[in-house]
Amino acid sequence: MLNQVYANKKSMTQAFVQGKRIPLTVLTVSPHVVVTNKTVDRDGYSAVVLSVGPKKLHEVLTEEVLDPKSEINLSELLVPGTIIDAMSKSKGKGTSGVMKRWGFSGGPRTHGQSDRGRAPGSIGRGTTPGRVLPGKHMAGRMGNANTYIKNLKVHSYDPATGILQITGCIPGGRNAVTLITISKLNK
Repeated sequence: MLNQVYANKKSMTQAFVQGKRIPLTVLTVSPHVVVTNKTVDRDGYSAVVLSVGPKKLHEVLTEEVLDPKSEINLSELLVPGTIIDAMSKSKGKGTSGVMKRWGFSGGPRTHGQSDRGRAPGSIGRGTTPGRVLPGKHMAGRMGNANTYIKNLKVHSYDPATGILQITGCIPGGRNAVTLITISKLNK
């Protein structure tokens, strides 16, 4: 059975359930139509190629062989209460300094330290090892990376409009492609 669904993030909203406010991410799910199957004999692996929306092809690894031009029934997968994992590309923030990127506190702003307020400070040791060690937190590109969020729940799904509401926050801007993996289906 397929356990992955592709959706586009639209906005954030909230709902009140039993007196508690729950943050919701609103996504739109386009129909998933099977284009072709990939087999171990021909391609070296087993997968299903899906057409999601106009001109968007995605592969889902599965042992299942589905009929081409058949549509996946998303109502069976996106049942309210189902536990899911979401993967999306986070918003890109460009080149950022160490205070914004890693939460450094910065240097003193007194005693003539006019240009060291947002600087990282010392980045390496002396003669031994005489270099900056790998993984050192420094300024650089922030965001624009694949981010995984686990153990979210499907709040509601409307098959007529394709509107999917998920409890919690999913990273990314508007229209960001989100891969939803079903972890535990609510029966």
